[in-house]
Amino acid sequence: MISESAITTLVAVADGLIGRLTNSVTKAMYGKAIRDFLSWYERLSTHHLTRSLLETYRAHLIELRYSPSSVNQRLSAIRKLVLHAGEEGICSATDALVATRLTGVRKRGVRAGKWLSPSQAEALVNAPDQGSIKGSRDRAILALLVGCALQRSELVSLETHHLERRHGRWVLLDIEGKGGRRRTVPVPAWAKTAIDAWLHKAQITGGRLFRAVERGGIITNRGICPQTVLDIVAQHGRAIGISVRPHDLRRTCAQLCSKQGGDPEQIQMLLGLTTLPVTKSCLSAQQYLSEAPNDRIPIRWREQRRKLAS
Repeated sequence: MISESAITTLVAVADGLIGRLTNSVTKAMYGKAIRDFLSWYERLSTHHLTRSLLETYRAHLIELRYSPSSVNQRLSAIRKLVLHAGEEGICSATDALVATRLTGVRKRGVRAGKWLSPSQAEALVNAPDQGSIKGSRDRAILALLVGCALQRSELVSLETHHLERRHGRWVLLDIEGKGGRRRTVPVPAWAKTAIDAWLHKAQITGGRLFRAVERGGIITNRGICPQTVLDIVAQHGRAIGISVRPHDLRRTCAQLCSKQGGDPEQIQMLLGLTTLPVTKSCLSAQQYLSEAPNDRIPIRWREQRRKLAS
């Protein structure tokens, strides 16, 4: 059992845990999960950081109709919090260890992934108005999401020095994904054209690749955030009549590469997949930058916008 005064210490532990995270998306997710848990926890009449308490909170999340994936994500963050609480002496290390063994919610069935058809992907990439600064930026962002399967956190962290020539083609060098893992991402010619158009209009020669654009087309020195990327994808998806999220575009890239005959091992390297079986298969394969799978994506760069045919 912990005292009321220890709650303040627990909040400090939570702040320290969140502060040590480097991935912006993970930090936002953990921060939200832990803040919601602490808000619920502080209202309790008794404060036992035990497995029973986590089971009660799990039931609370289910009652709120969170999806199994959302419940499991939140429990993952809370398990780490309880484990750190044990290390800080807020509760016994044994109780903390037992509490963190709480299982998540079992998922029923398999959720079908969503991806765009070639015509939808092409319409989305060409949807922004290239005549405006913001439209030029958005086209480049969409081109990298569809053509290079970047995650939001990876895209917003891009700087101009990441663009390099390797093996006679353009690549994004040393892209840092989840867990600090680095990879080289080949850039299709049409995606490089979109990047060049944005850099030329924005007169960017160094620093962050993508910047915030204020009203009137004024480019700031501030980089964009993952939420901005989400908004851009949703906005231009609506413009062509579809509902789409950034991760759908990552999946779309993989699907289009596969349908165009891309080698599965090269696609795994392109996406930076890290499950154990995938990692083992990738260790024995060499990445062929001169024959990148995403070069096969059948998207044509258009000078004018084209609406998706109904």
